[in-house]
Amino acid sequence: MPTLLLIDGSSYLYRAFHAIRELSAPDGTPTNALYGVINMLKKLRTTTAADHIACVWDAKGPTFRDDIYAEYKANRPSMPDELRVQIDPIHKAVAAFGIPMLSITGVEADDVIGTLAKQAGEQGWEVILSTGDKDMAQLVNANVRIENSMTEEVLDEAGVFAKFGVRPDQIVDFLTLKGDAVDNVPGVPKCGDKTAAKWLAEYDSLDAIIANADKISGVVGQNLRDSLDWLPTGKALVTIKVDVDLSADLPSGLSDLKPQLEDWPTLLEMFRRYNFKTWTREAESKIATAPAPASAPAASGTTTDLFGDHGDSSTAESATPAAAEPAPAVERHYEAILTDAQLDAWLAKLNAASITAVDTETTSLDPLTAKIVGMSFSVKGGEAAYLPLAHRGPDAPTLLPFDATLAKLKPWLESDAHKKLGQNLKYDQHVFANHGIALKGIADDTLLMSYVLASHERHNMDDLAMRELGETTIHYEDVCGKGAKQIGFDEVAVDTATAYAAEDADITFRLAQSLSAKLAQEPKLQTLYRELELPVREVLFTMERNGMLVDGERLNRQSHEIGLKLIELEKQAYELAGQPFNLGSPKQIGEIFFERLGLPVIKKTPKGAPSTDEDVLSELAKDFPLPKVLLEHRSLSKLKSTYTDKLPLMVNQTTGRVHTNFNQAVAATGRLASNDPNLQNIPIRTAEGRKIREAFIAPPGCKLVSADYSQIELRIMAHLSGDAALLKAFAEGMDVHRATASEVFGVEPDQVSSEQRRYAKTINFGLIYGMSAFGLASALEIDRSAAKTFIDRYFARFPGVAAYMERTRIQAREQGYVETVFGRRLWLTEIKSANPARRAGAERAAINAPMQGTAADLIKRAMIAVEGWLESAKLQSKLVLQVHDELVLEVPAAELELIRTELPKQMAQVAELAVPLVADVGVGDNWDEAH
Repeated sequence: MPTLLLIDGSSYLYRAFHAIRELSAPDGTPTNALYGVINMLKKLRTTTAADHIACVWDAKGPTFRDDIYAEYKANRPSMPDELRVQIDPIHKAVAAFGIPMLSITGVEADDVIGTLAKQAGEQGWEVILSTGDKDMAQLVNANVRIENSMTEEVLDEAGVFAKFGVRPDQIVDFLTLKGDAVDNVPGVPKCGDKTAAKWLAEYDSLDAIIANADKISGVVGQNLRDSLDWLPTGKALVTIKVDVDLSADLPSGLSDLKPQLEDWPTLLEMFRRYNFKTWTREAESKIATAPAPASAPAASGTTTDLFGDHGDSSTAESATPAAAEPAPAVERHYEAILTDAQLDAWLAKLNAASITAVDTETTSLDPLTAKIVGMSFSVKGGEAAYLPLAHRGPDAPTLLPFDATLAKLKPWLESDAHKKLGQNLKYDQHVFANHGIALKGIADDTLLMSYVLASHERHNMDDLAMRELGETTIHYEDVCGKGAKQIGFDEVAVDTATAYAAEDADITFRLAQSLSAKLAQEPKLQTLYRELELPVREVLFTMERNGMLVDGERLNRQSHEIGLKLIELEKQAYELAGQPFNLGSPKQIGEIFFERLGLPVIKKTPKGAPSTDEDVLSELAKDFPLPKVLLEHRSLSKLKSTYTDKLPLMVNQTTGRVHTNFNQAVAATGRLASNDPNLQNIPIRTAEGRKIREAFIAPPGCKLVSADYSQIELRIMAHLSGDAALLKAFAEGMDVHRATASEVFGVEPDQVSSEQRRYAKTINFGLIYGMSAFGLASALEIDRSAAKTFIDRYFARFPGVAAYMERTRIQAREQGYVETVFGRRLWLTEIKSANPARRAGAERAAINAPMQGTAADLIKRAMIAVEGWLESAKLQSKLVLQVHDELVLEVPAAELELIRTELPKQMAQVAELAVPLVADVGVGDNWDEAH
């Protein structure tokens, strides 16, 4: 799994400047910020491994937020001269460390980071945000975490909840309510962290809080009602953009963010100039000991040394599997198959081999559209061949005929008796399917082997080759180039392509031998790999192939119509206003309304300015035409940008469906990741999210059926802890939050108040994420002693939960990992860290990971069971999507009642836990109706 490290340069710039004082060069030039930033970079170099990296800076000039609110950041002083003179040297140092830099006009560094994090997360990458900015917590999810290198604080999803008392997806609403004094963004007066967290715990979202504003009592409740017109603007200001256009700066996308080798001569010059003596000696040593240039081109893996794994070896050894001894050198014999005689000879080898490594070279990374350029095979370590089929160019040799050669290979490829292995064979399986070949006999996948053995590691072939075999491989960019100059694989010279592609098959074959030996020593992991990950891989292939139907034509037509209408509305607005203006700028709208046109002021913002929020526009639209035009423009713009523009672009032109890609080897907990498009992060608590789901429809004569495990993680907690009271609540089908409240508050279940149930719900879910008394106090807006009393009372009434948590912490410290019910190993590399924050984060993960991981294992078991049942019963219904604890099926009307009855039974029977598994089923014409 690739890792992207995003450094918030602007955040560290000011922190370093204010943290370090009285530091200057011999000529008097201030160097405190320069020293702090370089020190941070060097620290990251030794602690954080990343395949891709970027340092992002704020650009000069105003941003779109200044148009939204003229007072944005108005109370911030201008940059001190002693800091300004350090900017260029800092940028020069970052570049010399081989780190790509980005600065985009019109937006802030946060927005660029948010966009990159979203893009990488959607591709299943791990993303690390190196920042001290609390606003970034809104970007945290299963793929994204924050690591503050200055305080060593680590915030994953559980960490955000423990620190703020709200989930990452609630952070924007949290900041909107409390405001941001640093950026001069008003919130609700007297609404602090505790109040904001309390409201969100009770109502879940800002929209729901606004809808229930009349129910909130006291002074702060009145303040909330007085602030209603401001809150949408405040939310817009604190929301990090995740759709910044980066195409001009990153023409090849995230691949442009590869770290480069350090420029030690430049660094040495800087260190000498600014009198950084220790670093000067280090740079001199680096230059003196630099190896002579190699006669052959260096593998691109050498460009990632800057952020390789140079952490404390004693900690790493205690928390991760021991690395294998370097494998002995293997003599390589690679050849290109260019004649019928060579093809026949290799077919004989393939038919005789007990297992063969197979790999394809293609025209695209999109598995549903990629076509074969060539394929490679290996039947033993060191021996491999590449079969080029679609190379072009004036120097390309005569190749074997494409169709006839595939037809000759098809019987072997489709034979169950001839075993195959590969690296991420699901992709190759799609590629063969694109050519009408059903790849069979898939026996091993090195990607999944590595993932089961060490889910926290990287599983791409290049990293695996170095980790398992001690070998540096040829990288794709070595043969195809990168950026704007990158060529397609079909343009690569055949001899170069052979060295690269045959090596892929050879390395994969040898990796399988190494990883198989390790799995053989771990029976539980072997079972997990053979009986869960490999079978679910086949289910995922089928689901990806099935896809989901989207009414793309209707959305395209609507998008075009909306575009024309928006142009017309913009013209009307200009005519009514008597001048052009920015229809998205509250400031300009206010000037037009109240200064130029003299419209009545309906209400004011907290700062006393006339409001132009949606309520005001609606009121004014009753009597004036311009507000009515603006309301319609706003509504149509949002619909176009959010739905009608994007969904049609995701539709496969051949099938008319959206085909997401499921990545098994991403989350350490075993959860699947969805990308291209990511269907797992569509918001479902908002009307916008539900609108998106409405676009996913059932074909004529069918319905969509959604089955969702009920309170799965709490059920797993009951099973793992064996707590008698929790087991009883689930066994009797009780409302578990009401049952918890009954125990904690010492009242009968039917006497539990709504407030007591809310407290219990917060405690139940908080404990899963390792919430402390401080976090609970913030969430419930009570003092810490009261929160501690509630937690103590909870553990007194549910002693099995307390025992489980302590037992899990001890186990994690002793062995460096915890396990799911089914034996999945969840490694905790920070569990013995000397840093208290990192260690506490690992302990929270130790408690939560077995529940998340077991839930992931259960849904995978359900997928296997359901797909097996559909096939054995010869049903036409098919699985089309998995999202967390939910399965979505496309069901013909004739099978609907059978599916509705049997599906929850199939899901409930996939495991024998100490509590019953329950799946809720919904049916609809679209995904939103079914969910």
